[in-house]
Amino acid sequence: MWNLARIAASSLNRSRRFSTLIPGPCIVHKRGADILHDPWFNKDTGFPLTERDRLGLRGLLPPRVISFEQQYDRFMESYRSLEKNTKGQPESVVSLAKWRILNRLHDRNETLYYRVLIDNIKDFAPVIYTPTVGLVCQNYSGLFRRPRGMYFSAKDKGEMMSMIYNWPAQQVDMIVLTDGSRILGLGDLGVQGIGIPIGKLDMYVAAAGINPQRILPVMLDVGTNNQKLLEDHLYLGVRQPRLEGEEYLSIVDEFMEAVFTRWPKAIVQFEDFQMKWAFETLQRYRKRFCMFNDDIQGTAGVALAGLLGAVRAQGRQLADFVNQKIVVVGAGSAGLGVLNMAVQAATRMSGNSETATKPFFLLDKDGLITKERKHIDPAAAPFAKTLSDIEGLGLKEGASLIEVVKKVKPHVLLGLSGVGGIFHEEVLKAMRKSDSPKPAIFAMSNPTMNAECTAIDAFKHAGENIVFASGSPFENVDLGNGKLGHVNQANNMYLFPGFVSSFPSFSFFGLNFIFC
Repeated sequence: MWNLARIAASSLNRSRRFSTLIPGPCIVHKRGADILHDPWFNKDTGFPLTERDRLGLRGLLPPRVISFEQQYDRFMESYRSLEKNTKGQPESVVSLAKWRILNRLHDRNETLYYRVLIDNIKDFAPVIYTPTVGLVCQNYSGLFRRPRGMYFSAKDKGEMMSMIYNWPAQQVDMIVLTDGSRILGLGDLGVQGIGIPIGKLDMYVAAAGINPQRILPVMLDVGTNNQKLLEDHLYLGVRQPRLEGEEYLSIVDEFMEAVFTRWPKAIVQFEDFQMKWAFETLQRYRKRFCMFNDDIQGTAGVALAGLLGAVRAQGRQLADFVNQKIVVVGAGSAGLGVLNMAVQAATRMSGNSETATKPFFLLDKDGLITKERKHIDPAAAPFAKTLSDIEGLGLKEGASLIEVVKKVKPHVLLGLSGVGGIFHEEVLKAMRKSDSPKPAIFAMSNPTMNAECTAIDAFKHAGENIVFASGSPFENVDLGNGKLGHVNQANNMYLFPGFVSSFPSFSFFGLNFIFC
């Protein structure tokens, strides 16, 4: 029989974000070592003597009481020491070392972890999220030390309704779900994709003040087609090819029914699903459950904000957005999501749906997409150009990126291709002849190695007078003579916490985010 005891939540109350969530002491149903092994209740050496006696902790901790502030300073000193000691080592080694020290803190003391994260969000966001999270996912089976979140696999069919009650929290507000099929620009990482939901939800807590006890990262493991992982003896996921068709959908259906049976007001964010399932599941569930797809709708929201901001940065009226020529490179879920939202915005501004797609030129790995293409993807078909659209420009089906940029002279070049360096020197130099005196270049793919171009290359080859934004963080560029080339962040992390913290329900250019 568990004894009831109280732990003062004074450390939480020092954070304004959390003070509204837990205004006073909280009741725990644990004693002794069980409290020290629970990262939510553990305060390390911060327990005062009265709590040590009441909770059965006396003798289980060193005698000295170290305050929350002292623990905070000690961690930051350790982190800065790590930065100093790893100088000159490969970037991947340094990034993983930083992730490890933060992850160990997360495993031990969540209160201190989130306080550190909130106070140092600019420094730590690239460690817990983009770009380091991609590296973490690639190595997750080897890095695994302590489970976080829930795992539902192809072998759990018929059991998910009971499994969902294994999660200890009585209430969950926010769930981030992935099937690991298209992690960032890295492809199929199977069960190792769990790093994405974990990192995203940490950002929800730090940036939007979501209660960390009411979040849930979830991996839906339906197998992997990554042969390297299937042959890896450390791989932690189901060793079978990915389920397809109705078998796949039946697993997702069962999970969604289980989640909303237990937590009917939860929000489920679909994350990093391959394109065919991203669109399929969005249409399948959007009118039944509180859910959204971050790659389609979140990326679209960030990109549209950037496109509208670029119009103003170019010294034009916002209404001129409908006259912008925009080349979009990448016809996956992100690229098509951006186009859908941008066309809806253009339609509202112009009042003419028939002409709303004309400013947009869509390219995939086979070049410019036109109506002449055989076996065109149905999702891309509405944005395919007709011959009459491009004949006057001297373009044809499958025209290369450099041909399109030279002939179209776009106001905006937007990359969601996942192909690192595709905006090469010749492409960037061609942007100097844009019809805008201040062209915009958005290299939105991440992690960093998948960025279409670096900030340095953009300013070097496209010129100093550009608007640059990237999905991965880059430093501002020194242009000489005291001038800086400013790097803007175009990452979903700046958008999705706002969905939850600011709007209980809203429609964003017709995409119907309904949050219960």
